[in-house]
Amino acid sequence: MAPALRVAVVHPDLGIGGAERLVVDAAIGLQAKGHSLVIYTSHHDPKHCFEETRNGQLEVHHVVPPFPRAIRGKFHILFAHLKQLHLTLHLLWPWAPKYDVYFVDQLSTCVPFLRSIGGTRVVFYGHFPDKLLANGEFVEGNLKKTQVGLLKRIYRFPMDWLEEVTTRQADVILTNSNFTARVFESYFPSIRQTLTTVYPGINIAAYETPVDASDPDIVAVTSDVPTLLSLNRFEKKKNAALAIASFAKLRERMPQLTNMRLVLAGGYDPRLEDNLQTLMALIDLARSRSLTLKIITSSSSSVTPPRGIISTQNNPDILFLLNFSTGQRTALLAAASTRALLYTPANEHFGIVPVEAMCCGLPVLACNSGGPTETTVSAPPNARTGWLCAPDAELWADALVEIVSMREEERAALGVRAKERARSVFGMEAMAGRLEEALERAVAMGPPDAGRVWLVMIFGCLLAYFIAPLVI
Repeated sequence: MAPALRVAVVHPDLGIGGAERLVVDAAIGLQAKGHSLVIYTSHHDPKHCFEETRNGQLEVHHVVPPFPRAIRGKFHILFAHLKQLHLTLHLLWPWAPKYDVYFVDQLSTCVPFLRSIGGTRVVFYGHFPDKLLANGEFVEGNLKKTQVGLLKRIYRFPMDWLEEVTTRQADVILTNSNFTARVFESYFPSIRQTLTTVYPGINIAAYETPVDASDPDIVAVTSDVPTLLSLNRFEKKKNAALAIASFAKLRERMPQLTNMRLVLAGGYDPRLEDNLQTLMALIDLARSRSLTLKIITSSSSSVTPPRGIISTQNNPDILFLLNFSTGQRTALLAAASTRALLYTPANEHFGIVPVEAMCCGLPVLACNSGGPTETTVSAPPNARTGWLCAPDAELWADALVEIVSMREEERAALGVRAKERARSVFGMEAMAGRLEEALERAVAMGPPDAGRVWLVMIFGCLLAYFIAPLVI
Protein backbone atom coordinates (compact mmCIF):
# COMPACT_ATOMS: atom_id res chain seq x y z
CA MET A 1 0.00 0.00 0.00
CA ALA A 2 1.42 3.37 -1.04
CA PRO A 3 2.06 5.93 1.72
CA ALA A 4 -0.43 8.72 2.31
CA LEU A 5 0.26 11.90 0.35
CA ARG A 6 0.13 15.52 1.43
CA VAL A 7 -1.76 17.24 -1.38
CA ALA A 8 -2.36 20.93 -1.98
CA VAL A 9 -5.30 21.64 -4.27
CA VAL A 10 -5.16 24.96 -6.15
CA HIS A 11 -8.46 26.25 -7.56
CA PRO A 12 -9.14 29.86 -8.67
CA ASP A 13 -12.75 30.44 -7.52
CA LEU A 14 -14.40 28.04 -5.10
CA GLY A 15 -18.02 28.95 -5.84
CA ILE A 16 -20.84 26.76 -7.16
CA GLY A 17 -20.30 25.01 -10.47
CA GLY A 18 -19.23 21.79 -12.13
CA ALA A 19 -15.50 22.45 -11.73
CA GLU A 20 -15.97 23.31 -8.06
CA ARG A 21 -18.09 20.19 -7.52
CA LEU A 22 -15.27 18.12 -8.99
CA VAL A 23 -12.71 19.67 -6.66
CA VAL A 24 -14.89 19.08 -3.63
CA ASP A 25 -15.67 15.47 -4.51
CA ALA A 26 -12.06 14.75 -5.48
CA ALA A 27 -10.85 16.07 -2.13
CA ILE A 28 -13.43 14.03 -0.22
CA GLY A 29 -12.58 10.90 -2.20
CA LEU A 30 -8.84 11.27 -1.67
CA GLN A 31 -9.35 11.97 2.04
CA ALA A 32 -11.32 8.73 2.26
CA LYS A 33 -8.24 6.95 0.87
CA GLY A 34 -6.12 8.31 3.71
CA HIS A 35 -4.48 11.28 1.99
CA SER A 36 -4.40 14.77 3.57
CA LEU A 37 -5.61 17.68 1.47
CA VAL A 38 -5.77 21.44 1.76
CA ILE A 39 -7.61 23.58 -0.81
CA TYR A 40 -6.15 26.97 -1.72
CA THR A 41 -8.32 29.47 -3.55
CA SER A 42 -8.52 33.17 -4.39
CA HIS A 43 -12.28 33.35 -3.79
CA HIS A 44 -14.51 31.59 -1.30
CA ASP A 45 -17.81 33.04 -0.13
CA PRO A 46 -19.35 30.94 2.67
CA LYS A 47 -22.78 32.04 1.46
CA HIS A 48 -22.11 30.97 -2.14
CA CYS A 49 -20.27 27.67 -2.00
CA PHE A 50 -20.74 23.95 -1.52
CA GLU A 51 -21.49 22.98 2.06
CA GLU A 52 -18.45 20.71 2.40
CA THR A 53 -16.19 23.75 2.02
CA ARG A 54 -17.81 25.64 4.88
CA ASN A 55 -18.80 22.97 7.39
CA GLY A 56 -15.26 21.87 8.24
CA GLN A 57 -15.27 18.67 6.20
CA LEU A 58 -12.60 20.17 3.93
CA GLU A 59 -9.80 22.54 4.91
CA VAL A 60 -9.97 25.66 2.75
CA HIS A 61 -7.44 28.49 2.73
CA HIS A 62 -8.90 31.62 1.18
CA VAL A 63 -6.09 33.94 0.11
CA VAL A 64 -7.76 37.27 -0.65
CA PRO A 65 -6.14 38.94 -3.69
CA PRO A 66 -5.61 42.69 -4.11
CA PHE A 67 -7.04 42.57 -7.65
CA PRO A 68 -10.64 43.01 -8.81
CA ARG A 69 -12.55 40.35 -10.74
CA ALA A 70 -12.68 42.65 -13.76
CA ILE A 71 -12.70 46.29 -14.84
CA ARG A 72 -15.92 47.43 -16.49
CA GLY A 73 -16.76 43.82 -17.15
CA LYS A 74 -13.52 43.21 -19.06
CA PHE A 75 -10.09 41.64 -18.54
CA HIS A 76 -11.37 38.68 -16.52
CA ILE A 77 -8.58 36.38 -17.67
CA LEU A 78 -5.84 38.94 -17.01
CA PHE A 79 -6.96 39.37 -13.43
CA ALA A 80 -7.46 35.62 -13.07
CA HIS A 81 -3.77 35.14 -13.95
CA LEU A 82 -2.69 37.87 -11.54
CA LYS A 83 -4.83 36.48 -8.72
CA GLN A 84 -3.37 33.02 -9.16
CA LEU A 85 0.16 34.41 -9.17
CA HIS A 86 -0.70 36.16 -5.91
CA LEU A 87 -2.01 32.87 -4.52
CA THR A 88 1.10 31.06 -5.73
CA LEU A 89 3.32 33.51 -3.88
CA HIS A 90 1.68 32.44 -0.61
CA LEU A 91 2.36 28.81 -1.44
CA LEU A 92 6.03 29.50 -2.14
CA TRP A 93 6.94 31.50 0.99
CA PRO A 94 9.80 29.74 2.84
CA TRP A 95 7.51 29.29 5.88
CA ALA A 96 4.59 27.94 3.84
CA PRO A 97 3.56 24.28 4.45
CA LYS A 98 5.27 21.70 2.25
CA TYR A 99 3.40 19.16 0.17
CA ASP A 100 4.24 16.02 -1.76
CA VAL A 101 2.32 17.09 -4.85
CA TYR A 102 0.15 19.90 -6.13
CA PHE A 103 -3.19 19.24 -7.78
CA VAL A 104 -3.95 22.31 -9.93
CA ASP A 105 -7.43 22.70 -11.34
CA GLN A 106 -8.74 24.81 -14.22
CA LEU A 107 -6.08 27.56 -14.41
CA SER A 108 -2.47 26.57 -15.17
CA THR A 109 -0.65 29.86 -14.51
CA CYS A 110 0.97 28.60 -11.32
CA VAL A 111 2.24 25.28 -12.69
CA PRO A 112 5.83 26.19 -13.69
CA PHE A 113 6.34 28.24 -10.52
CA LEU A 114 5.30 25.40 -8.25
CA ARG A 115 7.61 23.04 -10.15
CA SER A 116 10.71 25.18 -10.63
CA ILE A 117 10.64 27.27 -7.48
CA GLY A 118 8.65 25.01 -5.17
CA GLY A 119 10.48 21.90 -6.35
CA THR A 120 7.29 19.84 -6.26
CA ARG A 121 5.57 17.77 -8.94
CA VAL A 122 2.28 19.08 -10.34
CA VAL A 123 -0.80 17.34 -11.68
CA PHE A 124 -3.03 19.61 -13.77
CA TYR A 125 -6.71 18.96 -14.42
CA GLY A 126 -7.96 20.66 -17.59
CA HIS A 127 -11.66 21.33 -18.15
CA PHE A 128 -11.39 23.11 -21.52
CA PRO A 129 -8.88 25.51 -23.14
CA ASP A 130 -9.74 29.08 -22.25
CA LYS A 131 -8.38 30.24 -25.62
CA LEU A 132 -11.35 28.53 -27.30
CA LEU A 133 -13.89 29.90 -24.87
CA ALA A 134 -12.58 33.44 -25.34
CA ASN A 135 -11.88 33.46 -29.08
CA GLY A 136 -14.97 31.81 -30.44
CA GLU A 137 -17.73 29.27 -30.08
CA PHE A 138 -16.83 25.61 -30.17
CA VAL A 139 -19.40 23.95 -32.42
CA GLU A 140 -19.50 20.25 -33.30
CA GLY A 141 -15.78 19.72 -32.87
CA ASN A 142 -14.70 22.90 -34.65
CA LEU A 143 -13.83 26.37 -33.47
CA LYS A 144 -16.16 28.93 -34.99
CA LYS A 145 -14.22 32.13 -34.55
CA THR A 146 -16.00 35.32 -33.68
CA GLN A 147 -15.05 38.68 -35.10
CA VAL A 148 -12.76 40.47 -32.66
CA GLY A 149 -10.84 43.68 -32.95
CA LEU A 150 -7.11 44.10 -33.31
CA LEU A 151 -6.66 45.29 -29.73
CA LYS A 152 -8.42 42.24 -28.33
CA ARG A 153 -6.29 39.95 -30.50
CA ILE A 154 -3.19 41.69 -29.15
CA TYR A 155 -4.53 41.36 -25.61
CA ARG A 156 -5.42 37.69 -26.04
CA PHE A 157 -2.16 36.61 -27.69
CA PRO A 158 -0.02 36.55 -24.51
CA MET A 159 -2.96 35.07 -22.58
CA ASP A 160 -3.34 32.18 -25.03
CA TRP A 161 0.41 31.66 -25.23
CA LEU A 162 0.68 31.64 -21.44
CA GLU A 163 -2.10 29.05 -21.15
CA GLU A 164 -0.43 26.61 -23.53
CA VAL A 165 3.09 27.03 -22.17
CA THR A 166 2.08 26.69 -18.53
CA THR A 167 -0.22 23.72 -19.19
CA ARG A 168 2.53 21.69 -20.84
CA GLN A 169 4.80 22.21 -17.81
CA ALA A 170 2.61 19.94 -15.69
CA ASP A 171 4.06 16.53 -14.91
CA VAL A 172 0.72 14.82 -15.47
CA ILE A 173 -2.17 16.36 -17.44
CA LEU A 174 -5.69 15.13 -16.84
CA THR A 175 -8.88 16.02 -18.70
CA ASN A 176 -12.53 15.62 -17.78
CA SER A 177 -13.55 13.68 -20.92
CA ASN A 178 -12.18 12.12 -24.07
CA PHE A 179 -13.83 14.99 -25.93
CA THR A 180 -11.82 17.55 -23.97
CA ALA A 181 -8.62 15.53 -24.41
CA ARG A 182 -9.03 15.63 -28.20
CA VAL A 183 -9.57 19.39 -28.06
CA PHE A 184 -6.42 19.95 -25.97
CA GLU A 185 -4.37 17.82 -28.35
CA SER A 186 -5.70 19.69 -31.40
CA TYR A 187 -5.35 23.26 -30.14
CA PHE A 188 -2.25 22.92 -27.93
CA PRO A 189 0.15 21.19 -30.37
CA SER A 190 3.22 21.80 -28.22
CA ILE A 191 1.89 19.41 -25.56
CA ARG A 192 3.62 16.11 -26.31
CA GLN A 193 2.66 13.97 -23.35
CA THR A 194 -0.31 11.61 -23.45
CA LEU A 195 -3.33 13.06 -21.70
CA THR A 196 -5.31 10.96 -19.26
CA THR A 197 -9.08 11.17 -18.95
CA VAL A 198 -10.40 11.13 -15.40
CA TYR A 199 -14.15 11.52 -15.36
CA PRO A 200 -15.52 13.71 -12.58
CA GLY A 201 -17.06 11.58 -9.88
CA ILE A 202 -19.89 12.12 -7.48
CA ASN A 203 -20.48 11.21 -3.88
CA ILE A 204 -23.29 8.73 -4.40
CA ALA A 205 -24.00 8.53 -0.69
CA ALA A 206 -24.98 12.21 -0.72
CA TYR A 207 -27.89 11.37 -3.02
CA GLU A 208 -29.00 8.42 -0.94
CA THR A 209 -29.23 10.38 2.32
CA PRO A 210 -32.84 11.21 3.19
CA VAL A 211 -33.61 14.91 3.26
CA ASP A 212 -35.48 16.65 6.04
CA ALA A 213 -38.96 17.07 4.57
CA SER A 214 -39.78 19.69 7.22
CA ASP A 215 -36.85 21.93 6.24
CA PRO A 216 -38.34 25.17 4.85
CA ASP A 217 -35.86 25.03 1.94
CA ILE A 218 -37.09 21.54 1.02
CA VAL A 219 -40.74 22.48 1.47
CA ALA A 220 -40.23 25.40 -0.92
CA VAL A 221 -39.19 23.14 -3.83
CA THR A 222 -41.04 19.87 -3.33
CA SER A 223 -44.37 19.17 -4.98
CA ASP A 224 -46.53 16.25 -6.05
CA VAL A 225 -46.87 17.93 -9.45
CA PRO A 226 -44.96 16.06 -12.22
CA THR A 227 -41.69 17.93 -12.65
CA LEU A 228 -39.06 18.47 -15.33
CA LEU A 229 -35.76 19.62 -13.84
CA SER A 230 -32.89 21.68 -15.22
CA LEU A 231 -29.72 22.22 -13.13
CA ASN A 232 -27.24 24.73 -14.52
CA ARG A 233 -25.67 28.07 -13.80
CA PHE A 234 -27.65 31.01 -15.14
CA GLU A 235 -25.32 31.69 -18.06
CA LYS A 236 -26.27 32.24 -21.68
CA LYS A 237 -24.04 29.42 -22.93
CA LYS A 238 -25.97 26.91 -20.79
CA ASN A 239 -28.99 27.52 -23.06
CA ALA A 240 -31.70 27.03 -20.43
CA ALA A 241 -34.01 28.74 -22.94
CA LEU A 242 -34.12 25.36 -24.70
CA ALA A 243 -35.74 23.84 -21.60
CA ILE A 244 -38.43 26.52 -21.51
CA ALA A 245 -39.16 26.28 -25.25
CA SER A 246 -39.30 22.47 -25.12
CA PHE A 247 -41.53 22.53 -22.05
CA ALA A 248 -43.93 24.94 -23.75
CA LYS A 249 -44.12 22.72 -26.85
CA LEU A 250 -44.70 19.64 -24.68
CA ARG A 251 -47.65 21.40 -23.03
CA GLU A 252 -49.02 22.24 -26.49
CA ARG A 253 -48.75 18.63 -27.65
CA MET A 254 -50.11 17.12 -24.46
CA PRO A 255 -52.73 19.56 -23.11
CA GLN A 256 -53.59 17.09 -20.35
CA LEU A 257 -50.27 18.02 -18.71
CA THR A 258 -51.58 21.32 -17.38
CA ASN A 259 -50.33 20.43 -13.89
CA MET A 260 -46.73 19.73 -14.96
CA ARG A 261 -44.03 22.18 -13.93
CA LEU A 262 -40.45 23.02 -14.92
CA VAL A 263 -37.84 23.80 -12.27
CA LEU A 264 -34.85 25.84 -13.44
CA ALA A 265 -32.25 25.67 -10.66
CA GLY A 266 -28.68 26.89 -10.71
CA GLY A 267 -25.92 29.12 -9.48
CA TYR A 268 -26.63 32.84 -9.75
CA ASP A 269 -24.23 35.68 -9.00
CA PRO A 270 -25.59 39.22 -9.49
CA ARG A 271 -22.01 40.49 -9.79
CA LEU A 272 -21.84 38.79 -13.20
CA GLU A 273 -23.63 40.63 -15.96
CA ASP A 274 -24.11 37.40 -17.90
CA ASN A 275 -25.99 35.86 -14.95
CA LEU A 276 -28.32 38.83 -14.60
CA GLN A 277 -29.01 39.18 -18.31
CA THR A 278 -29.60 35.45 -18.71
CA LEU A 279 -32.09 35.33 -15.85
CA MET A 280 -34.02 38.31 -17.22
CA ALA A 281 -34.06 36.79 -20.73
CA LEU A 282 -35.41 33.50 -19.38
CA ILE A 283 -38.13 35.32 -17.47
CA ASP A 284 -39.11 37.24 -20.61
CA LEU A 285 -39.21 34.00 -22.59
CA ALA A 286 -41.43 32.32 -20.02
CA ARG A 287 -43.84 35.22 -20.03
CA SER A 288 -43.91 35.28 -23.84
CA ARG A 289 -45.09 31.65 -23.72
CA SER A 290 -47.80 32.58 -21.19
CA LEU A 291 -46.14 30.50 -18.49
CA THR A 292 -46.52 31.54 -14.87
CA LEU A 293 -43.38 31.73 -12.76
CA LYS A 294 -41.94 32.15 -9.31
CA ILE A 295 -38.40 32.96 -8.17
CA ILE A 296 -36.92 31.76 -4.88
CA THR A 297 -33.50 31.34 -3.29
CA SER A 298 -32.17 28.96 -0.67
CA SER A 299 -31.85 30.25 2.89
CA SER A 300 -28.06 29.89 2.66
CA SER A 301 -27.83 32.22 -0.34
CA SER A 302 -26.89 35.84 0.18
CA VAL A 303 -28.33 37.02 -3.14
CA THR A 304 -31.80 38.33 -3.80
CA PRO A 305 -33.78 38.09 -7.05
CA PRO A 306 -33.87 41.19 -9.24
CA ARG A 307 -36.54 43.60 -8.12
CA GLY A 308 -39.95 43.65 -9.69
CA ILE A 309 -40.06 40.06 -10.95
CA ILE A 310 -40.98 38.04 -7.86
CA SER A 311 -44.27 36.24 -8.40
CA THR A 312 -46.74 35.25 -5.70
CA GLN A 313 -47.91 32.30 -7.81
CA ASN A 314 -48.29 29.29 -5.51
CA ASN A 315 -48.22 26.64 -8.24
CA PRO A 316 -46.16 28.19 -11.04
CA ASP A 317 -45.52 26.59 -14.40
CA ILE A 318 -41.83 27.44 -13.94
CA LEU A 319 -39.99 27.66 -10.64
CA PHE A 320 -36.69 29.57 -10.76
CA LEU A 321 -34.42 28.42 -7.92
CA LEU A 322 -31.32 30.57 -7.44
CA ASN A 323 -28.31 29.06 -5.63
CA PHE A 324 -29.93 25.84 -4.51
CA SER A 325 -28.69 24.03 -1.42
CA THR A 326 -27.35 20.49 -1.42
CA GLY A 327 -30.57 19.32 0.22
CA GLN A 328 -32.72 21.03 -2.40
CA ARG A 329 -30.67 19.46 -5.20
CA THR A 330 -31.03 15.99 -3.73
CA ALA A 331 -34.73 16.44 -3.02
CA LEU A 332 -35.44 17.51 -6.60
CA LEU A 333 -33.34 14.79 -8.23
CA ALA A 334 -34.69 12.00 -6.03
CA ALA A 335 -38.34 13.09 -5.93
CA ALA A 336 -40.83 10.54 -7.25
CA SER A 337 -42.59 13.37 -9.07
CA THR A 338 -39.50 14.33 -11.10
CA ARG A 339 -39.85 12.85 -14.58
CA ALA A 340 -36.57 13.83 -16.27
CA LEU A 341 -33.42 15.92 -16.08
CA LEU A 342 -33.06 18.39 -18.96
CA TYR A 343 -29.39 19.15 -19.64
CA THR A 344 -29.36 21.92 -22.22
CA PRO A 345 -25.72 22.99 -22.94
CA ALA A 346 -24.32 21.97 -26.33
CA ASN A 347 -20.68 20.83 -26.60
CA GLU A 348 -20.38 20.74 -22.83
CA HIS A 349 -16.88 19.71 -21.86
CA PHE A 350 -18.14 17.03 -19.50
CA GLY A 351 -21.22 17.93 -17.50
CA ILE A 352 -21.60 16.40 -14.05
CA VAL A 353 -25.35 17.00 -13.82
CA PRO A 354 -26.40 14.08 -16.07
CA VAL A 355 -24.35 11.79 -13.83
CA GLU A 356 -26.08 13.20 -10.74
CA ALA A 357 -29.43 12.44 -12.38
CA MET A 358 -28.37 8.90 -13.29
CA CYS A 359 -27.22 8.39 -9.71
CA CYS A 360 -30.83 9.00 -8.67
CA GLY A 361 -32.24 6.77 -11.44
CA LEU A 362 -33.63 9.77 -13.31
CA PRO A 363 -33.91 9.76 -17.14
CA VAL A 364 -31.62 12.31 -18.83
CA LEU A 365 -32.37 14.40 -21.90
CA ALA A 366 -29.18 16.09 -23.15
CA CYS A 367 -27.62 17.53 -26.30
CA ASN A 368 -25.92 15.05 -28.62
CA SER A 369 -22.48 16.67 -28.41
CA GLY A 370 -19.53 16.97 -26.05
CA GLY A 371 -19.24 15.21 -22.71
CA PRO A 372 -22.87 14.03 -22.37
CA THR A 373 -22.28 11.62 -25.27
CA GLU A 374 -19.81 9.82 -22.96
CA THR A 375 -22.01 9.87 -19.86
CA THR A 376 -25.49 9.17 -21.25
CA VAL A 377 -26.38 5.97 -23.10
CA SER A 378 -29.18 6.66 -25.60
CA ALA A 379 -29.18 3.42 -27.60
CA PRO A 380 -30.08 0.64 -27.77
CA PRO A 381 -33.35 1.10 -25.85
CA ASN A 382 -32.66 -1.88 -23.56
CA ALA A 383 -29.40 -0.22 -22.40
CA ARG A 384 -30.66 3.36 -22.39
CA THR A 385 -30.07 5.75 -19.51
CA GLY A 386 -31.35 8.79 -21.39
CA TRP A 387 -31.95 10.57 -24.67
CA LEU A 388 -29.45 12.57 -26.77
CA CYS A 389 -30.92 15.10 -29.21
CA ALA A 390 -29.77 18.07 -31.23
CA PRO A 391 -30.54 21.34 -29.39
CA ASP A 392 -33.85 21.91 -31.17
CA ALA A 393 -37.07 22.50 -29.20
CA GLU A 394 -39.15 20.39 -31.60
CA LEU A 395 -36.83 17.39 -31.22
CA TRP A 396 -36.67 17.85 -27.47
CA ALA A 397 -40.44 18.00 -27.26
CA ASP A 398 -40.59 14.70 -29.20
CA ALA A 399 -38.25 13.13 -26.66
CA LEU A 400 -40.19 14.57 -23.73
CA VAL A 401 -43.43 13.08 -25.04
CA GLU A 402 -41.69 9.70 -25.07
CA ILE A 403 -40.24 10.22 -21.59
CA VAL A 404 -43.45 11.29 -19.85
CA SER A 405 -45.35 8.49 -21.61
CA MET A 406 -43.05 5.73 -20.32
CA ARG A 407 -44.66 2.83 -18.49
CA GLU A 408 -43.67 2.49 -14.84
CA GLU A 409 -41.80 -0.77 -15.47
CA GLU A 410 -39.80 0.88 -18.28
CA ARG A 411 -38.95 3.79 -16.02
CA ALA A 412 -37.91 1.46 -13.21
CA ALA A 413 -35.64 -0.58 -15.50
CA LEU A 414 -34.02 2.59 -16.86
CA GLY A 415 -33.45 3.79 -13.31
CA VAL A 416 -31.63 0.58 -12.38
CA ARG A 417 -29.35 0.85 -15.42
CA ALA A 418 -28.65 4.52 -14.75
CA LYS A 419 -27.71 3.93 -11.11
CA GLU A 420 -25.38 1.07 -12.01
CA ARG A 421 -23.61 3.12 -14.69
CA ALA A 422 -23.25 6.10 -12.36
CA ARG A 423 -21.76 3.95 -9.61
CA SER A 424 -19.36 1.86 -11.71
CA VAL A 425 -18.06 4.56 -14.07
CA PHE A 426 -18.63 7.89 -12.34
CA GLY A 427 -18.67 7.10 -8.63
CA MET A 428 -16.41 9.09 -6.36
CA GLU A 429 -14.47 5.93 -5.52
CA ALA A 430 -13.70 5.38 -9.21
CA MET A 431 -12.58 9.00 -9.68
CA ALA A 432 -10.55 9.03 -6.47
CA GLY A 433 -8.77 5.85 -7.56
CA ARG A 434 -7.78 7.34 -10.91
CA LEU A 435 -6.69 10.61 -9.29
CA GLU A 436 -4.65 8.71 -6.72
CA GLU A 437 -2.86 6.86 -9.53
CA ALA A 438 -2.08 10.18 -11.26
CA LEU A 439 -0.77 11.81 -8.08
CA GLU A 440 1.37 8.78 -7.22
CA ARG A 441 2.71 8.69 -10.78
CA ALA A 442 3.79 12.33 -10.46
CA VAL A 443 5.44 11.79 -7.06
CA ALA A 444 7.27 8.72 -8.35
CA MET A 445 9.05 10.94 -10.89
CA GLY A 446 11.13 12.36 -8.05
CA PRO A 447 11.90 16.04 -7.43
CA PRO A 448 11.73 18.12 -10.63
CA ASP A 449 14.87 19.69 -12.02
CA ALA A 450 15.25 23.35 -11.14
CA GLY A 451 14.71 25.29 -14.32
CA ARG A 452 14.33 28.82 -15.59
CA VAL A 453 10.98 28.44 -17.23
CA TRP A 454 9.51 30.61 -14.50
CA LEU A 455 11.51 33.58 -15.81
CA VAL A 456 9.73 33.27 -19.14
CA MET A 457 6.41 33.04 -17.32
CA ILE A 458 7.06 36.24 -15.41
CA PHE A 459 7.90 37.98 -18.68
CA GLY A 460 4.64 36.79 -20.22
CA CYS A 461 2.58 37.97 -17.26
CA LEU A 462 4.25 41.38 -17.23
CA LEU A 463 3.75 41.70 -20.97
CA ALA A 464 0.03 41.03 -20.58
CA TYR A 465 -0.14 43.45 -17.64
CA PHE A 466 1.39 46.32 -19.60
CA ILE A 467 -0.73 45.64 -22.70
CA ALA A 468 -3.94 45.92 -20.66
CA PRO A 469 -3.89 49.75 -20.36
CA LEU A 470 -3.82 49.99 -24.15
CA VAL A 471 -7.13 48.13 -24.31
CA ILE A 472 -8.99 49.82 -21.47
